[in-house]
Amino acid sequence: MSIMSEDEVLNVYKSVGALLEGHFVLSSGLHSRMYLQSALIFSNTNIAETLCKSLATKIQSIVNINHIDIIVSPAMGGVIVGYELSRHLFKPNIFAERKEGKFSIRRGFEIKKSQKVLVVEDIVTTGKSSLECFECIRDLGGEIICEAALINRGGDSVDLGVPLITLANLNIPNYDADKLPEDLKNIPFIKPGSRPGK
Repeated sequence: MSIMSEDEVLNVYKSVGALLEGHFVLSSGLHSRMYLQSALIFSNTNIAETLCKSLATKIQSIVNINHIDIIVSPAMGGVIVGYELSRHLFKPNIFAERKEGKFSIRRGFEIKKSQKVLVVEDIVTTGKSSLECFECIRDLGGEIICEAALINRGGDSVDLGVPLITLANLNIPNYDADKLPEDLKNIPFIKPGSRPGK
């Protein structure tokens, strides 16, 4: 399969109403004029598979897949992408979930010492959630090779310390609550993510 272009990916998000404009508070606590609602993408299995298959192709073009032992996704957003990538890359997948605010590996899942890990998200904004997941993986002895996501909306400001492979790399401005532009101050905000904003 060919790798989808950034415009093609954004057009898919627009086509299902998953590219929202307004005033949003993200899981990070930052405010934004734009929100990418991947849940709407995942509700259509054909669209989800097409995007994830394209991402799998891109990963294989950059990383020697034999250097990956397991896929780990932070819940909730990365779980479906991780599952789909595991189907296309023929690697097992597990997910990390928050317990008392901190990522942990539960449900009988395990990361073995020195296992090579591909971390998978749906959307990366600041990278904070990814880095918290990295800490959990490294505490268990795993070695993070790279991260993959459908979209990096944090653009060049995101630095995970490992390669970040995405289908689209956007520079969408985000704002602290006390530094909102005038237009956003006058629009009531909503919190559309799976975790409450700060």
